[in-house]
Amino acid sequence: MRAIFLAVYGFVYTGIIRRLIFRSSAQQAHRQMLHLLAALDRSPLLCGLLAAIRRLAFAEQQRSVGGVMLATPLVLAAGLVKGEGFDTEDAACAAVARGENIIPGWRTMPRLVGPVEFGSFTRHPRLGNPGIVVWRDETTHSTQNRVGLRNPGAVAAAAFLARHRPNLPACFGINIAVSPGVTDLDRQVVEVTESFRVFLDQGIHPSWFTLNLSCPNTEDDPGSRHTEALTRHLCCAARDAIGPANIPLWVKVSPELAPEQYRVLLRIFHETGVRAVIATNTLPGPAPNDPSLTAGIGGRRLRESALEAVRLLAQEKALRYYAVDIIGCGGILDGRAYRQFRESGAEAVQYWSALIYRGPLAAALIESESQHGNT
Repeated sequence: MRAIFLAVYGFVYTGIIRRLIFRSSAQQAHRQMLHLLAALDRSPLLCGLLAAIRRLAFAEQQRSVGGVMLATPLVLAAGLVKGEGFDTEDAACAAVARGENIIPGWRTMPRLVGPVEFGSFTRHPRLGNPGIVVWRDETTHSTQNRVGLRNPGAVAAAAFLARHRPNLPACFGINIAVSPGVTDLDRQVVEVTESFRVFLDQGIHPSWFTLNLSCPNTEDDPGSRHTEALTRHLCCAARDAIGPANIPLWVKVSPELAPEQYRVLLRIFHETGVRAVIATNTLPGPAPNDPSLTAGIGGRRLRESALEAVRLLAQEKALRYYAVDIIGCGGILDGRAYRQFRESGAEAVQYWSALIYRGPLAAALIESESQHGNT
């Protein structure tokens, strides 16, 4: 029954729905998707139907990764369920008080796809970058964005999730990033500490927290945060902020670092109690409409870089017996790519671009293809 359902779904999405979506620009389609998610969030009945679809589409494949028991080893990456941008914290909190949905997809996506990572959230709200910020490359099944960490800020996001605590999913993560432009070490540590604590103070205890050390869709991607000293400071700050809550900490890193950088990072993660490393974030590249600007590349064009990072990390983990799980992320669009990441040492994977090219049940298709040896 599951195989028939997925075959019909794949045919309908690729042959009909995707063609209709691709008549619009990537940016228009993205905005329309967020409007749809916000509408679906308002309907418990429709969300219940989506949960039933998930039970039909996904095989039960529980797996313990990074201190978390996942219902499926395919996790929706941060970047979709991240919320609207605001000028100020007061404006964001006022929207929450008015009952507005400032994080579209918070209810819908977990019910449809299972594990989801919310965010990234920064300590203060961000409007993100102006103009066209989302692109797709259909010839390579890739994406590119320079959204610029648009989000409502940690305080408003925590207040919103607390307001909806009874309806939060059983398994979800929260991704925290340092605000672009903050270069002072002490200020970065304060931002990380306050961001983690504001969620915990509101009684929001996700299945895991992720510390995002990389964000290529801003104009000042913090590549320097991959240094040994700063990485250690930020990981320790996150770990201390979580404290007795004992929530697993994951860390997301950049692609195309030097091999020695990955080795050093993994050692720091092991020493500071990080439970998993996500390899990798998007790859910095020239924006399609302005080569002087940077936009993060995802999808198939990212795959080889992400795979190489996973291989390097897995080799070092095996050599040193580090207790840090590896989660692959980058261009996982089909069962073959998923198997490549698993064979390279990833215990689980995250995906995002697959939603665009294979639809909302992309993970179910990938999971099924990997089991049956299909692409």
